[in-house]
Amino acid sequence: MVISRRDHLVQVAQDEFAAHGFHGTGIDGLLAKAGVSKKTLYAHFRSKEELIVAVLRGHDTNFRDDFKRDVEALADDPKERLLAVFDVASDWFHEKSFYGCIFINAVAEYSEGTSPIREACRDFKQMMKTYIIDLARDASLPQPGVIGAQLALLLEGATVTAQVSGDKNAALIAKEAARSLIASALTPA
Repeated sequence: MVISRRDHLVQVAQDEFAAHGFHGTGIDGLLAKAGVSKKTLYAHFRSKEELIVAVLRGHDTNFRDDFKRDVEALADDPKERLLAVFDVASDWFHEKSFYGCIFINAVAEYSEGTSPIREACRDFKQMMKTYIIDLARDASLPQPGVIGAQLALLLEGATVTAQVSGDKNAALIAKEAARSLIASALTPA
């Protein structure tokens, strides 16, 4: 498969931003690594920030599709899929290339509340929360919006813990908390 120069640049930029940060990655070094000129960069993107948004939007689609596919491959039962979310996260945390969540990293470096970068990050986080709420609904849990939001928060906490403290088992710890939340939701009051 032939990859376009734009897609190649986005792919290289994603790797460099993940490894070195958004501010820590200079345009000249990025272009040298990608083997493209400034003319090529500016033919596709008006600014570094526009390139960052393209990286985030592309990562959103790829990560989301892979994550959902992996969850579905681990479990058929809707309740088990809720727990499989944490198994997939655990696998991600154990990858050699795990630098944490690129969206959390982007928000940390771009504090402007209305920037397109933050908007792309909010969109991704909302999508993940909605996915988990949908799984809770499929599992016929009472108040799926509440339990789904709680489970999404556990996933976020595990991700940050794995990233900041290096605790690769954070997802499995969160999975046990998720198991308790699900059991509690299913217990009649």
